[in-house]
Amino acid sequence: MSAGPALARRKDAGRRGSPAFALLRACRPRQWVKNALVLAAPLAAGELLTVRGAVASLIAFVAFCLASSGTYLLNDAADAAADRLHPRKRHRPVANGQVSVRRARVAGVLLAASAPAVAALTGDWRLPAVVAGYLALTFSYTLWLKHQPVVDLVAVAACHVIRAFAGAVAVDVPVTGWFLVVISLGSLQLVAGKRETELRARPSTGARATLAAYTPGYLAQVRTMCSGAMIVTYCLWALNEHPGPFHALSIVPFLLIVLRHNLLVDRGIGEEPEELALRDRPLQVFIAVQLVLLVLGIHLT
Repeated sequence: MSAGPALARRKDAGRRGSPAFALLRACRPRQWVKNALVLAAPLAAGELLTVRGAVASLIAFVAFCLASSGTYLLNDAADAAADRLHPRKRHRPVANGQVSVRRARVAGVLLAASAPAVAALTGDWRLPAVVAGYLALTFSYTLWLKHQPVVDLVAVAACHVIRAFAGAVAVDVPVTGWFLVVISLGSLQLVAGKRETELRARPSTGARATLAAYTPGYLAQVRTMCSGAMIVTYCLWALNEHPGPFHALSIVPFLLIVLRHNLLVDRGIGEEPEELALRDRPLQVFIAVQLVLLVLGIHLT
């Protein structure tokens, strides 16, 4: 009676221990949720529900999944020795030896090179150019920027902003100042929260060299500053640019999202922002409510 489940478990264990599965894990598919930022501008412009907008957004999403996974592999290959000393990163496939450094580099280059090619499927040169800019920034981060305090925060936040900008380019909609400010401040808040959680968990033994340059108080101050400025900017956008009731109502879940994230960071749970979006139920509910209100505001006003 138990032979079937036992055999299934052995097959699953074998699959999980395979080189292909290890390489897939090294690509960090869980972090592809960050690439959903390419949907922000098409959604705000009401283009996401059109066939053209949906196809272009999907192409942008796939291109950034390839680009981000390629850079993760190259970054892990460069940091393999340091990651082995890190209590969490030592379990990554490259650090623990499941994926060799050489294989990670080869796969990383192939994925990174394929990203602009996929982006070119939109038939416009601009999206491949944005993807190439993202790759240039992430390569610079791997080689140098991540070792520069404060600059490393801005560089990681800029990667998120580029994702959001790419979505606008993909569907050919204008990018407003309101949009860029909210996305930039939100990205910097997430990065500051991530570093703050890392620093509190490993104040003196973190593998990230720039952590020694920060204090929890400084990072909390950055996070608080970004939160306040972002809330004010979003309120001004919702109330002044969109007179209908739905955008105004969307301020409530937006405020709850910001407050919930800050609470989780203070609890020491903000080291992996994508995990919060995938696992924290209140945060998921707030995000879903805000998306519904924005969609209603776009299509019913």
